[in-house]
Amino acid sequence: MKKVVITGCSRGLGKAMAGGFASLGWQVGGLGRDKVAMDSLSKSLPGAHFFHEADVSKEVDVIEFAKKVLATMGAPDLLLNNAAIINRNAPLWEIPSEEFSDLVDINIKGVASVIRHFVPAMIARGSGIIVNFSSAWGRSTSPEVAPYCASKWAMEGLSHALAQELPQGMACIALNPGIINTEMLQSCFGSAASSYRTAEQWAKSAVPFIAGLGPRENGGSLTAP
Repeated sequence: MKKVVITGCSRGLGKAMAGGFASLGWQVGGLGRDKVAMDSLSKSLPGAHFFHEADVSKEVDVIEFAKKVLATMGAPDLLLNNAAIINRNAPLWEIPSEEFSDLVDINIKGVASVIRHFVPAMIARGSGIIVNFSSAWGRSTSPEVAPYCASKWAMEGLSHALAQELPQGMACIALNPGIINTEMLQSCFGSAASSYRTAEQWAKSAVPFIAGLGPRENGGSLTAP
């Protein structure tokens, strides 16, 4: 049975991917900050799956999650760094330092923490794919989302550098999921977000695409269908 670890499973893309991979017969390990949401996901996807309340910005949480996943599931075939937040719409100079720091702690440092505690086990096994979720705003910019843009541009650079460090047979990929109607998009677009696909609709095509990624895509900046 193939195994996938997904961060940010409490809602949105993470939750949709958890269900999508489970339906393909994958064993799923996931984390999220919302305990009620994680408990609900565990009940909706019973069996060999493992869901845990954890905050990627807190390394102690990531360490505990990684230890439990590696002990129960083993090293994942796919590691999906999906957890992220976005700043409220505002010019950069109006974003408080605390809000900027929280975003960096989750969107950048949280990804590095997850990689730090999972990738060595994948390297020891000699295989595995790391997918760091980027954005169209990781390859372009818009006003009033400068902190988010900075974090997703960071994902592109981090992913390309990590791809150069991995041994043959592994891969790191920066993935733009596209524009999806999630709470994050609603915070930026308001009611206009409803004109885009839901996370569940997106997952129907995106999950098989992600499941098919392999070493040949190492270092790529891809966009989900």
